[in-house]
Amino acid sequence: MALARLLSLATVMAMLALPARAAFDTRAGAAWVYDLTTGTVLMSKEADVPLPPASMSKLMTLNMLFEALRDGRVTMETRFAVSSKARAMGGSSMFLNENDRPTVEQLVQGIIVQSGNDACVVVAEGLAGSEDAFARLMNQRAEDLGMDNSTFANASGWPNPNQRMSMHDLGILAVRLIEGFPEYYGYFAQKSFEFDGRVPTNHNNRNPLLGLGIGADGLKTGHTQEAGYGLVGSASQGTRRIVFVISGLPNETARAEEAERIVSWAFRQFVEKTVVKEGTRITTADVWMGEHRTVDLVVPEQISLLLPALQQEAITAQVTYTTPFEAPIAEGQELGELVIPLDGLPETRVPLVAARAVPKGGFVPRLKTAAGVLMRDWVGETPDLW
Repeated sequence: MALARLLSLATVMAMLALPARAAFDTRAGAAWVYDLTTGTVLMSKEADVPLPPASMSKLMTLNMLFEALRDGRVTMETRFAVSSKARAMGGSSMFLNENDRPTVEQLVQGIIVQSGNDACVVVAEGLAGSEDAFARLMNQRAEDLGMDNSTFANASGWPNPNQRMSMHDLGILAVRLIEGFPEYYGYFAQKSFEFDGRVPTNHNNRNPLLGLGIGADGLKTGHTQEAGYGLVGSASQGTRRIVFVISGLPNETARAEEAERIVSWAFRQFVEKTVVKEGTRITTADVWMGEHRTVDLVVPEQISLLLPALQQEAITAQVTYTTPFEAPIAEGQELGELVIPLDGLPETRVPLVAARAVPKGGFVPRLKTAAGVLMRDWVGETPDLW
């Protein structure tokens, strides 16, 4: 009972010179912008709303194919048959026919560069037997990957009321393709692909950022009348990489302009800074029944954050912990948390750990603690017995 009365929530305000967020208003109907290097969401606009993804959902088909390559179920030289259903697909196409036996590598390029709807059906049927069966596998995999606002009815993104993805989910998928399949990611930067010289007007990658010298190297465009014009993109400059998803633009020009604006904003208006060095003492907390009366709380590793580059308005970071801690305490034991709020950005939460071990006290420290509790109960105050 006495111990319970001694516990209290201690909140310490630590001043850190952190700037406020640089504002950006996108013209896209929905958007998600993410700094992959620091794990910082820079923008989220209607990002968890399920929307028609158009050809951007082809990224999920590619993920399923890359997983099959990774697992050894197919190789880049594996050839797939082309069904009459695949040949009959409208929209963007590789212009495959039933006599073709494209390799997996050709299909990867046909999906990425030519946005081939026929190629997606070929992959779906080659991996799962039918496009319907493949769509069911896509839904199961999306759930496993934490894509909570995605449902699939087909492999290509062909308009269907059950084909929906959120911008956030498309971002999750893009990050997975970048980090999980580096050996295949280079195909997303391929500018052209000719399959058997067919239809030269469909040889070029539709990604408007490739070749602009801004570090863009992926991933996939999309367009239907219902969805408007969209893009899942990624760019790398210096030590940083960003991923962004936009949708609902009125035309190709608007999509290209908005994509380039977002890349410029993300790299020029934010900078990675070290705000707390490894081992920095943040605060000191009381210890109950320990060999030492207090323990320092430190950050276990350097804290680097992505921060707006221009505005320099100081904000506060909050340290929370419950004190006193009961001995024994191990060195490095997590005891509290440093919470750094950033205007308009997700807060950063960093564990605080014990700077040193605090063994359980011997007879004298325990006696002093017990005497202090008794004195407080009798006279309403605790003498300093240390």
